[in-house]
Amino acid sequence: MTPPDESQILAGLRKGDSAAFTRVLEIFGPRLLATATRMMGSEHDGQDVLQEAMVSCFKHIGNFKGESALYTWLHRVTVTAALMKLRTRKRRNEAAIEPLLPTFHEDGHRVESTRHEWAESSESLAQREEMRQIVRSCIDQLPESYRTVLLLRDIEEWDTAETAEALGVAQGVVKTRLHRARQALRTLLEPYIIQRPLTSSSQ
Repeated sequence: MTPPDESQILAGLRKGDSAAFTRVLEIFGPRLLATATRMMGSEHDGQDVLQEAMVSCFKHIGNFKGESALYTWLHRVTVTAALMKLRTRKRRNEAAIEPLLPTFHEDGHRVESTRHEWAESSESLAQREEMRQIVRSCIDQLPESYRTVLLLRDIEEWDTAETAEALGVAQGVVKTRLHRARQALRTLLEPYIIQRPLTSSSQ
């Protein structure tokens, strides 16, 4: 969207023009729905979140000062709405994350399940179309408190401070959960990763 288009849409939103609301949904709706679905874990819940987020955006459009792109503001409101929705869920007993974390020998060396190493990073795999669904599924298997931190930091690209503020926890907690979530995700992805034997020089 060019700046003049955004200015016109903003003007329409502030006037309560329904055509401007429709235009926002046409332009940004699919991306915002994808974000809400990622956060909630299902498209059905994602649609509910998007609806609530859009109502909030349109009601509080006067709070948008133009210090960022319109999409950036809409995206943040959508993520915030998802976090609020997650808090209202009846807390379920989360599976322990420890079984997915690496273990270590008494001498401090990591216990390896196989004598293999990854042929490529999980970041590059996530960019491959055929792996995206698998990565998404593995992320959804993480305990929710860890999954949420991973999504905010690695997918939505929030920094540690704003993630901590949004979740109401200390920054140290965010860092610990993110580290453990990444380790657990790597464990879950291992069966799908093309591996190659370690060379004799690396043994």
